[in-house]
Amino acid sequence: MARAQPCQKSIEEVWNELEEGLKKIYRRERISVSEYMLLYSTVYNYCTVSSEQRNNREREAAIRRGENVPAIANGRRAAGMGNPNGAEFAGIDVYNKLKSFFDASIEDVLNTVVTEDCGLEGEDLLKYYTESWRDFAFSSKVVDGLFRYLNRHWIKREMDEGNSSVYETYVLALVMWKHKLFEDNNESVTQAVLQLIERERNGEGINSSLISGVVDSYVELGLNEGQIQEQSSTLPTFQNFPNCSGSQDLQNRLKVYLDRFEIKLLNETRDYYRLEAEAFIQSNTMTEYMKKVEQRLKEEDERCDRYLHQYTKKRLAHELESVLIKKRLDRFQAEFTTLLDLKRDEDLARMFSLCSRVDGALEPLKLEFLTFVTKKGEEAVERIAAESNDTNDPKPYIRAILDVHRRYLNLVTHAFQNDSGFVQSFDKACNIFVNKNAVTKRYPNINKSAELLARYSDLLLRKGGIRSLEDNDVEDQLNETMVVFKYLEDKDIFQKYYTKMLAKRLTTEMSASDDAEGRMISKLKTMCGFEYTNNLQRMFTDVGLSRDLNEKFHEKIATGQVFLKCDFTSMVLGSGAWPLSQSALFTIPPILNECLDAFKQFYSQQHQGRKLTWLYHMSRGELQSTTLPRKYTFVTWTPQMAVILKFNDSLTHTFGDLKDDTTLSKEATLSVVASLVKCDLLRLPDGAKFDAHAITDSTELTLNENFVNKKIKVDLTRIQMGKMEAKQESDQMEKTVDEDRKMIIQAAIVRIMKMRKRVKHNQLIAEVVEQITPRFIPKIPMIKKYIDILMEKEYMKRVEDEKDLYEYIA
Repeated sequence: MARAQPCQKSIEEVWNELEEGLKKIYRRERISVSEYMLLYSTVYNYCTVSSEQRNNREREAAIRRGENVPAIANGRRAAGMGNPNGAEFAGIDVYNKLKSFFDASIEDVLNTVVTEDCGLEGEDLLKYYTESWRDFAFSSKVVDGLFRYLNRHWIKREMDEGNSSVYETYVLALVMWKHKLFEDNNESVTQAVLQLIERERNGEGINSSLISGVVDSYVELGLNEGQIQEQSSTLPTFQNFPNCSGSQDLQNRLKVYLDRFEIKLLNETRDYYRLEAEAFIQSNTMTEYMKKVEQRLKEEDERCDRYLHQYTKKRLAHELESVLIKKRLDRFQAEFTTLLDLKRDEDLARMFSLCSRVDGALEPLKLEFLTFVTKKGEEAVERIAAESNDTNDPKPYIRAILDVHRRYLNLVTHAFQNDSGFVQSFDKACNIFVNKNAVTKRYPNINKSAELLARYSDLLLRKGGIRSLEDNDVEDQLNETMVVFKYLEDKDIFQKYYTKMLAKRLTTEMSASDDAEGRMISKLKTMCGFEYTNNLQRMFTDVGLSRDLNEKFHEKIATGQVFLKCDFTSMVLGSGAWPLSQSALFTIPPILNECLDAFKQFYSQQHQGRKLTWLYHMSRGELQSTTLPRKYTFVTWTPQMAVILKFNDSLTHTFGDLKDDTTLSKEATLSVVASLVKCDLLRLPDGAKFDAHAITDSTELTLNENFVNKKIKVDLTRIQMGKMEAKQESDQMEKTVDEDRKMIIQAAIVRIMKMRKRVKHNQLIAEVVEQITPRFIPKIPMIKKYIDILMEKEYMKRVEDEKDLYEYIA
């Protein structure tokens, strides 16, 4: 099929056809699809027809010269794919006409802006500018589509060849708007925008679309003209730029927005809020000032979201933080302690939120918080110490610590959002006042907090300790116990006391719940490891095995194989796990000897080769009265039982007789007699009070035949020990702890030396401290002392010529 030749027209004729259509587009008049396609075809035909004519002339001239010229297929060379000259001349004609058209269109807008008779200012200027910009930008995108052929061929080739004065159609429109209108008028437009923003800051309602329209314009005009060839017909606007303030490419694209608008915005913002802050803080409290700052930060953040570029968000916030917070940090810090004292948690949360926005602003607050919590903890314990002389009562002491912990943990969790620095300050403060306070200072040789926490645990876990606790309450209280336990520096002391008290609960069957005991051991194991709770777990195992053994023994009694005159139950405990010392010399009542002999015979049949050692001071029994006004049942320790039974023979005995008949030591006999006098079962001459220093061998003790007690069953084992006995127990505990620590430190040193072979002095000290700290805080002189001892024992030695280097001796 023959191809129809398009009509040949001059550039003037073609432009006359295009110009009216372009004017309709820029007047925002409706054009039909057919009109649009006609305009597109006119541009296309002019470029291609002009090129074909020039190429045909060149072909005819070449033939006349006798040159061999190949056929031109489908007009591809005419389109600029071969010799570029034809397309170049056709493209540049259209390009120049289009450039002149843009110039005239922008001139019309400019005349309205700057005409002397109707010059625009303020909001009127913004309305006209944004409307004109919106119309111009939209129309230019439509025109860009009409001249797509020109963009893809002639313009693309010019740009590829480095012609920096040629742009794609839409970009050409932007460049001309920028140079012809924007450069001379942006200051007045920017100033009008800043005035509008200030009015909104002052509480007036404004048309924010005017600001967003200007921002759109500034962002769009910021195209890097040196990188125009990278742009496509879909051009970036402020809505779809990523929020990546560190991107150099983004900063280049936003150059107009940043240089002509944002810098001025930041300066205006800084001055505005500096003046407002100075005026506000003079006539308002610091808490009101913080509320105002919080409100202003929120407003500016929302302002960025509504009509500013997201790139500005962080920079604007930084200016506000500098003016409103950073320059007032001394006032924030001065107010912090006051708010803590007044328990103004909401204001403290606000202060934390504001100060966290400024680098380093929280550090002084963290230090102040540490000091404040330490002081409050010490004051709480000091009140307890002042209210009672009995510093062995664990309940008020531990609850005072927990009250302080609960109060400020809640503050750290909610107001300070669990900030790691505040958590660290809080933990450090708790560590200080738990281990060093008014109560612990009375006992410089041992960690009293560890002892009292163990006693508090004992109250929770034994029958009748803390009454009316449901299962959930017990769990909560155990968790609270572990809170205090976490802060103990000397966890080994707690372990000693806890183990001893657990042994007493188990041997006296005073444990309130095996399940609760197991949960407590599990919590200790989680925090301190298997080794810490190994003996505790073995004690429970022994109790279970002993229970099974007793069942077998009572089966023998039930079947008549064993005959006893009284009820008898034993507990067989492994000597390695239990913190029980052997009994001192003691002669038990004859009736009990029969029971012991029967059980020994039974046990030897069950376990050959094992030896039983009886712990009389830990054994209990029940006695029934027959001569007293009421029929009482007395629960006693075995030594108490032996003394009471002596009064079956006579109502009065001398102290010396009781001591000799029971073969107890003087101290043990004094302890037994003291407990019986204290409960008024025995009386001294003339009703004198018990005084250990006044007791002699000839001192007479008489059974109180008029003994009265509210309870029928009187437990003499629960009578509290005297101060002297308590001190003896404390001294013994201190001695045991020192011995254990000696072994623990030496074992740690040997382990490290065996692993390292050679190690520097300071490194050895540091590793020993690291290994031992979970159990107690070792003193450096103590570690050095045991290093010297181990060198004397030839476990290690100093390396010659290197006195600070140790070597392990295998």
